[in-house]
Amino acid sequence: MATDSMEIDDALYSRQRYVLGDTAMQKMAQSHVFLSGVGGLGVEIAKNIILAGVKALTVHDTKQCTKWDLGINFFIHEDDIISQRNRAEATLHRIAELNPYVHVAASTVPLDESTDLSFLKQYQCVILTEVSLSLQKKINDFCHAQQPPIKFISADVYGICSRLFCDFGDEFEVLDTTGEEPKEIFISNITQSNPGIVTCLENHPHRLETGQFLTFREVNGMSCLNGSTHQITVVSPYSFSIGNTSDMEPYLHGGIAVQVKTPKMFYFAPLQIHIAMLALNHFEENFGRMPNIGCHQDAEEMLKIAISISETLENKPQVNGDVVKWLSRTAQGFLAPLAAAVGGVASQEVLKAVTGKFSPLQQWLYIDMLDIVTPLEKMGSEEFLPRGDRYDALRACIGESLCQKLHDLNVFLVGCGAIGCEMLKNFALLGVGTGQDKGLVTITDPDLIEKSNLNRQFLFRPHHIQKPKSYTAAEATLNINPCLKIDSYINKVCPATESTYSDEFYTRQDVIVTALDNVEARRYIDSRCVANLRPLIDSGTMGTKGHTEVVVPHLTESYNSHRDPPEEEIPFCTLKSFPAAIEHTIQWARDKFESLFSHKPSLFNKFWQTYPSAEEVLQRIKSGESLEGCFHVIKTLSRRPRNWTQCVELARVKFEKYFSHKALQLLHSFPLDTRLKDGSLFWQSPKRPPFPVKFDFNDPLHYDFIVSAAKLFATVYCVPFTEQDLSEETILKIISSVKVPEFRPSNKVVQTDETARKPDHIPVSSEDERNAIFQLEKSIQSNEALQNDLQMKPISFEKDDDSNGHIDFITAASNLRAKMYNIEPADRFKTKRIAGKIIPAIATATAAVSGLVALELIKVVGGYPVDAYKNCFLNLAIPIMVFTETAKVRRTEIRNGISFTIWDRWTIYGKEDFTLLDFINAVREKYGIEPTMVVQGVKMLYVPVMPGHIKRLKLTMQKLVKPSADKKYVDLTVSFAPETDGDEDLPGPPVRYYFVQEDN
Repeated sequence: MATDSMEIDDALYSRQRYVLGDTAMQKMAQSHVFLSGVGGLGVEIAKNIILAGVKALTVHDTKQCTKWDLGINFFIHEDDIISQRNRAEATLHRIAELNPYVHVAASTVPLDESTDLSFLKQYQCVILTEVSLSLQKKINDFCHAQQPPIKFISADVYGICSRLFCDFGDEFEVLDTTGEEPKEIFISNITQSNPGIVTCLENHPHRLETGQFLTFREVNGMSCLNGSTHQITVVSPYSFSIGNTSDMEPYLHGGIAVQVKTPKMFYFAPLQIHIAMLALNHFEENFGRMPNIGCHQDAEEMLKIAISISETLENKPQVNGDVVKWLSRTAQGFLAPLAAAVGGVASQEVLKAVTGKFSPLQQWLYIDMLDIVTPLEKMGSEEFLPRGDRYDALRACIGESLCQKLHDLNVFLVGCGAIGCEMLKNFALLGVGTGQDKGLVTITDPDLIEKSNLNRQFLFRPHHIQKPKSYTAAEATLNINPCLKIDSYINKVCPATESTYSDEFYTRQDVIVTALDNVEARRYIDSRCVANLRPLIDSGTMGTKGHTEVVVPHLTESYNSHRDPPEEEIPFCTLKSFPAAIEHTIQWARDKFESLFSHKPSLFNKFWQTYPSAEEVLQRIKSGESLEGCFHVIKTLSRRPRNWTQCVELARVKFEKYFSHKALQLLHSFPLDTRLKDGSLFWQSPKRPPFPVKFDFNDPLHYDFIVSAAKLFATVYCVPFTEQDLSEETILKIISSVKVPEFRPSNKVVQTDETARKPDHIPVSSEDERNAIFQLEKSIQSNEALQNDLQMKPISFEKDDDSNGHIDFITAASNLRAKMYNIEPADRFKTKRIAGKIIPAIATATAAVSGLVALELIKVVGGYPVDAYKNCFLNLAIPIMVFTETAKVRRTEIRNGISFTIWDRWTIYGKEDFTLLDFINAVREKYGIEPTMVVQGVKMLYVPVMPGHIKRLKLTMQKLVKPSADKKYVDLTVSFAPETDGDEDLPGPPVRYYFVQEDN
């Protein structure tokens, strides 16, 4: 982000721009931040805010690198310890190379009670970690007193507990508290009353809150509402009230209410601290040291201090003894994933501080890992004591036995994007897969690194662009911890890769971690985990939102046990004829792109691969043969542009068809005064009447459409063009002489049914067929059906290459259609997000989510009971963090006390001559219930009502299933007869049938 021109480097920041918006990005790029303490938490915060793109960051630290730091700071290496470097200086260049636009400096000067704090006046935000409480208070008072106040954040991780505090001054204005898109509500009625009640379209709840402001537009009848702003009171999910409308003219139809974002003021008090943390501070002051690791005596002493502090407070709050004792026992330790979680939240607060975007934390956040302490209680204190290696900080929190289990872990990480990179960093700090004899991290990701990844996938650098993510991530992770054993692949995980990731592969894994955007891939992986009884930890982010979910065999439900509501599809008739919102016109333009430049060229090529010559095709259709798709292929061939002039002419003709003739045809089919059977107007909200767009060469939007469409036509039809061809002069010359076809109304029926889907085939009339023969003969005679003419070059849509013109075409086409329907247009940036289905992303949420996943990983490895696991939903913008217990697995009753869960497998061992009847009898004998139906995948092996299926009972299982030579078993689905006639068959658990008895 060049600081002089303040231009935003979209190739780097595009995903983050969708989260923060340009105003906040510009403010960030002018802000100077000071961070003291480059330990495990400090380095997390530094990483995230540098990736985000502040102007300058000063990292301050007075400590030397030690062995201890290797387990908490992923940017400190062995050689830093040998050369006794200062922590800030050691990490400086590694932090700085995360983002070339951020100026990073190191400071090693003492910061204590006697320091003159006036040097802080150059910063907009000050962050303190690993600073004594008394100094925190002094610096906070100084920051609070400045005009304007310097935003102050302090955060620390003490073993399994952490805290975060924010003070942004007496008054802090936030322009956008949530970052959500302003809602647009289509109106169906407004009453003439006091207050006026506004009702929105049925099946479209407004999702507004009382106190919000709306502005009105396009209201017919009560037109004085247009352009006015009103505060609302929610009446029901589909209605809300505004001010007095009784004196206004009656409402007729239409209208849109648009949410107005209003600034909000937040108020902050200076630093105070809570009892357990205060007791820790008193302990340190009294004894000149932190409580000893795992020491019960020190824990008792700290509890006494906490109780005596509580006695001095007004309401004498209850002291939680467990929190105080475990804070004392682990305070010297450091849980790196907890720092990742807190660091993610803290970094987002820094961005809020310097931009005024999103609601700040008010004012405290505590996150602890008390869920893990129960089994640790039984361990002797020697389990937690240092051993002089890189895991001492971790060992102080979870004990040696659990550390060892992490080292011996086999983990499969699917996806090496943003969450994947963060997870690998957590694995490296925890020592996952570093055991001498056991332990391995397997990673896979089919993608290559793009520039836009660098903004949040922190293991990658500019020189890695276009290299495979998984290989690069593996190499970078070994820089953090060279003892890690890591296998990297570039496979996509889907049914097609089952040979690579077989059941045997899954059963070798102790845990599977997914870091994917794709819901279908996540569902597939979950089904493999359930089939092979393997734990899964799933997570995802979207902008500032994130979630984590833990799936543990026999204890919890699986990821597939719940379904997200399906994405609302835009009805076909809305896309084709009745768009009402910019999303509709963008989707229409995206569909046009696919059809013109990808789908039709692919069908064209496929057709000519099937039928090698035009002469042969002509002969066949003349003899009455019906060749699929031939009419469209011949039409494309006969109209094929053969030079740049014809490409521009084709673009101009398309302009007329899409943005003028389409409107004229609709108004011919449905004139403006058309009424429905009930007497209401056809053209009323949300239907908008279209108006033809008259082509104007001097209108930049019209010009952009012609040029981008012509370039894409030239590409698919393999027509070369030069810079001179693209000049305004050349384009104007071509366009001036184009003969644009006149509009001729047609009597085709226009689809108005919202439930109707796009037809698969449009029937071809006999006149079209005769025309095709004539056109093909003409092409052959004029030598325009030669081998070269029978080929096109399909284009794959690529949203991130700005030079390819794909987004230019979609933006121009979408906004022209929006103009035609009087819809508010969208800029290129918004169009790119919607057309490219881009998921907004920011490093802060990614870091927080991956930290929470790694905390759950520790519990999975430790074999914790179901109530220890926590799923999380967070939204750092609001900010909110909700932890919930995992859903316990449900039991399905078959009958007679026979039941199963998703984790149950029934097993039958057969032999070579085992028949289907033998299999059914074996299930009855072993499990006490007789199957009525046997299915393999989608293949029905035995359904008694199906003709011929009774005869199958005598067939061997080998013959029925036809397994490959190396296949030892098959998974079958069985059903059982219902208890009463007429009911559905009862499902059973999967039955794994082994073709031969296994040697036990």
